[in-house]
Amino acid sequence: MADALEEANMNQGVNNTLKDLFSGAMGGIAQVLIGQPFDIVKVRLQTTTHYKGAFDCASQILKNEGATAFYKGTLTPLIGIGACVSVQFGGFNYARRAFEAQNAAKQQKSIADIEAQPQPLSYGQYYAAGAFAGIVNTVLSSPIEHIRIRLQTQPHGAGRLYHGPLDCIRKLSASPSIPRGLYRGTSVTFMREAQAYGFWFLTFEYLMQADAKRNNILRKEIPTWKIATYGGIAGEMLWISSYPFDVIKSKMQSDGLGEKQRYKSMRDAFGQTWRQEGALGFWRGVGPTLLRAMPVSAGTFAVVELVMRAIT
Repeated sequence: MADALEEANMNQGVNNTLKDLFSGAMGGIAQVLIGQPFDIVKVRLQTTTHYKGAFDCASQILKNEGATAFYKGTLTPLIGIGACVSVQFGGFNYARRAFEAQNAAKQQKSIADIEAQPQPLSYGQYYAAGAFAGIVNTVLSSPIEHIRIRLQTQPHGAGRLYHGPLDCIRKLSASPSIPRGLYRGTSVTFMREAQAYGFWFLTFEYLMQADAKRNNILRKEIPTWKIATYGGIAGEMLWISSYPFDVIKSKMQSDGLGEKQRYKSMRDAFGQTWRQEGALGFWRGVGPTLLRAMPVSAGTFAVVELVMRAIT
């Protein structure tokens, strides 16, 4: 009897994980399609001083490179970000269930009781679950974003450095190695991801649960427009809490290679940015980033929640 119950719990855990991963992947695809044009403007503003602002940057890209330039390097994130968001939601829900089980054990509740009526976590636990998701996600997001940034910032036309994602991967992996080339900037990416997704999931869960409690309804009864609104607010909090880390990551991942390398380490990148640009240097490009965050995060959470409702 005990073995059968344990096997049933294990199968339920596998099913939950697969649902989390699938719904996250769908949300990731929506995230890329909505956010890619905003993202290329953000990266250009972070990595160069050639533009007066976001509007000037977007105008010059459109004028000099054409409308398709806003989707430069989209193939890599379309595949990769789908996987990343899948891992984010899978990691978050894995950690969330672990915390729920831990809390239930203190209250002497069974796993069946948890599944029937899951109890909200503490705010600290929601942040920790989100941070866990971000840390797990870094293994994928660091090289994927590095490739995307290289493709977005390379010269246009005959001066281009890479002939596509695979060529970029090959060249970065040999510059001079995978850890120091392809995975350059991973240390600051760990910091950004933990902080960003800690606040992302914490904000969304707080708003969703507050709404359900205020209106005395179940989570699944919250309308889509509210889910999108809360997701959008969570997206703003994600970037406000982590943006300086993202600036340093972009600088390191668009830096020259070999003898042309400007930043020796994450600490050096922070130091040079502070000395040369001051505090405002850590917030370059924040305008289009926050503008992008609202619809992108809204779309991500709305799609994930709707998919989860459809397959549950």
